[in-house]
Amino acid sequence: MIVTLEEMKQYLRVDYEDDDALIEGLIHSSETICMDIIRTDDMTVLSKVENAKTAVMYTTAYLYEHREEADHHELMMTLRALLFGSRLGGF
Repeated sequence: MIVTLEEMKQYLRVDYEDDDALIEGLIHSSETICMDIIRTDDMTVLSKVENAKTAVMYTTAYLYEHREEADHHELMMTLRALLFGSRLGGF
């Protein structure tokens, strides 16, 4: 994991344990989304990307805070802007 549960909870300002499983799942989903954008299946590659931690935290926060009305197109456009410089030529 690039981002720990504790780091993410601090970023989200969540100080209770009720959403721990949800947040962990969102972190995992966010890492997968970011890996898809940079075109890799290797977490090691993602961990070496300069903006990876920021992108994963942004994605997790967005998904957590917009559970009901998320605009996934907007999310993907923001992530592409963050990660485009690290995008690989192909899988």
